[in-house]
Amino acid sequence: MFDSWALTLVVFLPAVGAALLVAVPRRAENLMKLVALATTLATAAVGVAILARFDYGATDTLQFEVDRPWIDVINSRYHMGVDGISLPLLALSVLITVLCVVYSWDHFPEPHNPKAFLALMLVLETGMNGTFVGQDLILFFVFFELVLLPMYFMIGVWGGPNRQYAAIKFFLFTLFGSALMILAFLALYFKGGNTFDIPLLVERGGTIARDAQILIFGGLFMGFAIKVPMFPFHTWLPDAHTEAPTVGSVILAAVLLKLGTYGFIRIALPILPDAAQAWAPWIGGLAVVGIIYGALGCLAQKDLKRLIAFSSVAHMGFVMLGIATLTDYGINAAVFGMVAHGLITGMLFFIAGSIQERYGTREMSRLGGLLLQAPRLAWLLGFCAMASLGLPGLAGFWGEFPAILSAYQPAPGLSEALFRVYMVVAAVGTVFAAGYLLWMYQRTAFGTAKKEFAEAHVHDVHLPEWLAWAPLLLLILILGIFPSLIFRVTDGAVQSMTSALQAIGG
Repeated sequence: MFDSWALTLVVFLPAVGAALLVAVPRRAENLMKLVALATTLATAAVGVAILARFDYGATDTLQFEVDRPWIDVINSRYHMGVDGISLPLLALSVLITVLCVVYSWDHFPEPHNPKAFLALMLVLETGMNGTFVGQDLILFFVFFELVLLPMYFMIGVWGGPNRQYAAIKFFLFTLFGSALMILAFLALYFKGGNTFDIPLLVERGGTIARDAQILIFGGLFMGFAIKVPMFPFHTWLPDAHTEAPTVGSVILAAVLLKLGTYGFIRIALPILPDAAQAWAPWIGGLAVVGIIYGALGCLAQKDLKRLIAFSSVAHMGFVMLGIATLTDYGINAAVFGMVAHGLITGMLFFIAGSIQERYGTREMSRLGGLLLQAPRLAWLLGFCAMASLGLPGLAGFWGEFPAILSAYQPAPGLSEALFRVYMVVAAVGTVFAAGYLLWMYQRTAFGTAKKEFAEAHVHDVHLPEWLAWAPLLLLILILGIFPSLIFRVTDGAVQSMTSALQAIGG
């Protein structure tokens, strides 16, 4: 019984919680917080039950599957399922949302409207969870688009001074990509035998003519690449991150960016194998340009959050490089990289928000002396900076190093010489990453406080922050030491997908 209802619960419990929040009286702020926390914890409990009951010996098959009629007139079905690729990302989504609610307990941004803020967070969770388990293109698209409006309002209402510009830019960029993506979905419907069912389209993908595949892949590429975001479609990201409230930045970095990379792995590659081979060199090229561009962009930043935002462009470049190799090694690295980036960069945005709360600024030239004034906060920032630059023993290493290594021997049919050039460029990018992250840490944590803050009492990490951050810090360390915790979940599903892709695409 649980198996048939598990995914429906994990997707729609947050929406039910959002509806309950609307009914809570405006003055009952503590009740609002409790409703939001209880909802996210209940959703996380369902997620834990899914993790516990998941068959790790059959990660390549859809589990907890539900497949029922939905929109019969267009042959679209309410089809959900989870496999080894989507399971870690679903777990990441439910975890991050709980921690964001905990952090928000005493960190609500202005204007002070906790009911709307928490309700938007819960609607976001419904969209994120639904995207990772949807197995029908229309269902996938509904959830993929559902995250747009809550994030638009989160940035536009609770963001910084340029919030309206950043919110509109975010909305228009992603909506443009989605318009091309839905056209590609319609083309798949007609070319794939009048079905939106993703597993069925994967089976029939090799029957679509190569020229048609390449054109359809172009539409999917725009939709997913803007969401990642890949260079040169990344320009909305730094503005959105800089202006978003702390929790908005965390959700955006930790989960929303992964909707694009997950779309490539779940839909674009397996359904359009011939086009994937044709597009792979271009995707790899843009990925390594993004790695270098993002790193150089970091070195030019004065704002702490903006620096972390540009680092996301670079780190998602490693994910896309792994995907572009079309190998099981590269795609395993890409999925691990998504999880690692979510944990590490989400944590960095949490810390940046807390630094801004204490000092009233994120301008690095005005900061300094954090090790003296708030040593625990400074040590946590240093730990996350080391994880982000890919220090062995922490989670970031297993997202970057295998992705670089996978470019040494890409899938058959791809140019080894070209991808080895990509490998060298990406490796240089890791050196730049060490440069900008150590430079950031030196400016914020070392030395003594500037005169304007020298006499200020800067409180160190307090309880809600510890509760929100401890799971992320532990996972960064545990996954760095035991990467097989993720790889053994993803490997079977990835091998099944890449072997079928190479058999059809070959």
